[in-house]
Amino acid sequence: MPAAAIDLDRLTPTDRQALIDHLCTFVTPDRWGRIQSVIAQRTRQITVVLEDLYQPHNASAVLRSCDGFGIQDVHVIETRNQFAPNRGVSIGADRWLTLRHYREAASAPGPSNTARCLQDLKAKGYTLVATTPHERSTTIQAVPIDRPLAILFGTELTGLTPEALELADHYAVIPMFGFSESFNISVSVALCLYDLTTRLRADRPDWALDAAAQAQLQLDWLVKSLKAGDQLVMQFGRDRGWI
Repeated sequence: MPAAAIDLDRLTPTDRQALIDHLCTFVTPDRWGRIQSVIAQRTRQITVVLEDLYQPHNASAVLRSCDGFGIQDVHVIETRNQFAPNRGVSIGADRWLTLRHYREAASAPGPSNTARCLQDLKAKGYTLVATTPHERSTTIQAVPIDRPLAILFGTELTGLTPEALELADHYAVIPMFGFSESFNISVSVALCLYDLTTRLRADRPDWALDAAAQAQLQLDWLVKSLKAGDQLVMQFGRDRGWI
């Protein structure tokens, strides 16, 4: 029975900490220290939205950049194309990210995947920034970081859909000085995240995850780091009378 049979997200802070204290005894001190140090650099003040990427290499490189720059949440819209990262390129980065998929069939009733994703983010207080050479675009360096940002990236070649552009609050472009019209999508993500996360950490004291969110990640990553993580959680739950 997997650990998912115990809803880890619904544990009380006391129970969550008790489980963390138990599981961390099964990893080396170096591994536990690494988990803590990486989580301390995670942020949800910036999130990435990917609309219909279709090349596995690009999908993988984007996830690797998100992990490297401390972005925790990635929102993946899959209306026309399946998001299929290449593990050889991402080097398992997706294991440490929170991927939120929007993949209802195009014929499904209700809002489109793009609308559901972007409306959900707006409801959570995110400002939507579409990366596009739009006539009203500003440079990525000029995008304000005083509010949570969701940075939107479109499919290879054609970019973001008209629906995504219509729902966006702002438009941003990466300055270019050569003959090429745009950077590769994975390069664009890396360049944008380097600028935004550098400014975020320098200017915003509240960029890091709060204590509760860090504890949730600690638990999740401990379970993923242990070969018998699910079994250890279930046994601990039985001992505590959770199940």
